[in-house]
Amino acid sequence: MSIVVVGAGLAGGTAVTELRRLGYDGAITLYGREPHLPYERPPLSKDVLLGTKPLDAVFLHDRAWYDEHDVALRLDTAVTSIDRTEHRVVTADGAERYDRLLLATGATPRRFPEADSAGVPVAYLRTIEDSERLEAAFVDGTRVAIVGAGWIGLEVAAAARHAGCEVTVYERSELPLLGVLGPEVARVFADLHRAHGVDLRLGTSVTADDLRRADLVVVGIGAEPTIDLARDARLAVGNGVLVDEALRTSDPAILAVGDIANHLHDRLGRRIRVEHWEDAIEQAKVAACTLVGEETTYDRMPYFFTDQYDLGMEYVGSVGPGGYDRVDIEGDATVTPDGGVGAFRAFWVADGHVVAAMQANDWDASGVIRASLGTTR
Repeated sequence: MSIVVVGAGLAGGTAVTELRRLGYDGAITLYGREPHLPYERPPLSKDVLLGTKPLDAVFLHDRAWYDEHDVALRLDTAVTSIDRTEHRVVTADGAERYDRLLLATGATPRRFPEADSAGVPVAYLRTIEDSERLEAAFVDGTRVAIVGAGWIGLEVAAAARHAGCEVTVYERSELPLLGVLGPEVARVFADLHRAHGVDLRLGTSVTADDLRRADLVVVGIGAEPTIDLARDARLAVGNGVLVDEALRTSDPAILAVGDIANHLHDRLGRRIRVEHWEDAIEQAKVAACTLVGEETTYDRMPYFFTDQYDLGMEYVGSVGPGGYDRVDIEGDATVTPDGGVGAFRAFWVADGHVVAAMQANDWDASGVIRASLGTTR
């Protein structure tokens, strides 16, 4: 049996690693659009951008590992189509047959036309090259405008302030991260960035004229799942590639993981698509089991983390479309005038049960917040 993996990011790299760990000794080919070996993206907006972690630390393995484990690398190579009838993936250089195919094609940053027409340099953050360009541009006194106060926008803002840049963040919502955290916890992040000198422009739209005052514009308004291959191959799609609990697509010979996987989540009782580090890893492990015939399901609760200034946090769970009734906060969530934040925990409660929880600067509570999901409060 031959397995082809399309997408050489964290999910794709983890999948081939897990396949060999499980004892699969058949052919594996890994295709990636970028010239790099599989790597983790979170450090690109955190430690690498801050200059506190070397770039080499982001790679899953060195090249020797892939040689030693007989993984054929096809880097800097785009798969242009999938022939499901003949079980082939097609590239500009030819085609390769598969028995099983794993799609891990990731996501693409949403564009912001107003930024492109502002007449100043515009940056997006997705790749190693993007991170390197930003790190080089972040020098003392540089005026940086950031469009979007989501995770990427706020992490970039923290890195830019660390470098001494003047930072303005534009966000349409009344608070940063409002859709994820709700006003009770989102206010903490607003206070945090203002205490560190960020000019937060909330509840407002941004025009090209606004951005012309900056030396550099960074756009962080989310990403779209890269599903062109799946859609053109007539796989079932809808806010990603639709997969079952075992991460199989509508074609049982093809699986999908990571940013593109809109999977049926048994514990949540609904479909969900998550663009975060842990899901890419854990979905890839389940997909590897499915590929080698070990029946399993993916029911891990969504998880993400962030580091901004001296605040580190973890969040687990999913509030879902029904919302929540209240947030219980334990500890001190106050931001001091100099930007300090204590340790606290937050629990989102719906119908008397915890549906999501987070810890901030309280790393001993990682297990506590996971264990709280579904409990009565």
